[in-house]
Amino acid sequence: MKKFITSLLTFCMALALHAQDTETPNLLRYYMNDGSTFDVPLYRLDRLQKVGSIGWNNIFNDGEPNVSVLFSQLDSIVFVYDPSVVKPIDTNANRNQDKRATGLEFPHLAGGNMNILSQHKTSDLGITYSLEWDCQKRAQRWTCYQMHNGLPNNNVGRNEAWATDPNIPYQYQTDKSDYSGSGFSRGHMCPSADRQTTVEQNRQTFYYSNMQPQYQNHNGVLWDQMEVKVRSWDTSSFRDTLYVVKAGTIRDDQILKYTSSGIPVPKYFYMAVLCVKNGQYKAMAFWTLHENVARKNQDLGDYAISIDELEEKTGIDFFCNLPDDIEEQVEKSVSLSDWKL
Repeated sequence: MKKFITSLLTFCMALALHAQDTETPNLLRYYMNDGSTFDVPLYRLDRLQKVGSIGWNNIFNDGEPNVSVLFSQLDSIVFVYDPSVVKPIDTNANRNQDKRATGLEFPHLAGGNMNILSQHKTSDLGITYSLEWDCQKRAQRWTCYQMHNGLPNNNVGRNEAWATDPNIPYQYQTDKSDYSGSGFSRGHMCPSADRQTTVEQNRQTFYYSNMQPQYQNHNGVLWDQMEVKVRSWDTSSFRDTLYVVKAGTIRDDQILKYTSSGIPVPKYFYMAVLCVKNGQYKAMAFWTLHENVARKNQDLGDYAISIDELEEKTGIDFFCNLPDDIEEQVEKSVSLSDWKL
C-alpha cells in the first residue's frame, strides 16, 4: 500500500501544479482507521515529505502549521475533485507572485532591486515574521506575521538579543548607532510579547530591521495599548488564525523627520489585522499619528479604520493573497463590536 500511496501522491502533486494554472481545484482526502477524514487542498502544499517508516508530513506554502499523518493511523488517501471545498489560488488577480510571500498575512510586495523580502524562521515553528526592507531608505515598509494555536505562549521572556539582520547587506542595515542619542526608542513591529514560544523565536524579534524609530510616549503608551488589544484576540474562541501587518509610514510625504544618521521617522503608525474563524473572515486596522504625547487609556475604536481606508492612506495593497471576492468584502468596512472595541 505504501508504494501505491507514493505513486498516488506523485500524481496528485503534478495535478496540483496544473491546478494553479487552471480553474481546477483539487485536494487529498485522508481516510483514517478510526473512520474520520480530513482534507488538504493541493494548492496549499509546498511538498509532501515522507518521514522514514512513520508517515507523511504535509508542508504548507502559506505558513500554516504542518500536518503529519502516521501510517499506523491511515487507511487510505483519495484524490478528490470538489469545487465546493476549495477555491483555486488564481481567483485573486493581485496576489504575490513570489512563492515566499503567499501567506495571507502578506501585503503586495513592492519588489524591485532596492527592496528585500527578509524572513526569519525556526526549524520547529516555521516563519517567525517577514518584512520588506527599503534599501534606499534603510527602513522597513512593513512587518507581517501570524498568530495561532501552533504558537503557544510559553512565557520565555524578553531576550534583548539586539542584532543586525543577516538577510540585509551591510551597507543597507540599521544598528544600535542609528538609535543612540536620536531621542527615539527602538519600536518593535513584531513584538517580543507576540513571540513567546521559544527563546530562538523571541531572539529573532530583536533584529534592528524589525524596529522603527518611535517616541517612547507613543511606543510605550498608545502603541502598546494597541498591541495588547491585538494579543487579546489571540484566543481559540476568537480566531483560528490572526494575520497581522504593522509598520510606520516611510513614503516621502508621510515621514515626520530624519534622524542624524538618516533614518526616516514615520509620521503615522498602523496595524492591519485579518481574522479567520471557521472559514469566516473579517479585517480591520488601527491608524495613529506619531506624536510625542502620552495618550493613556484611549478608546481604541477612535483609531479603527477599514482596510480600504488604510490602503488609501498608505498606497499599500494589504491581504492581497485573499481570493478577490473575500478581499473585497472584508476590506470595505469595519464593525467595532466584531472586534470588541
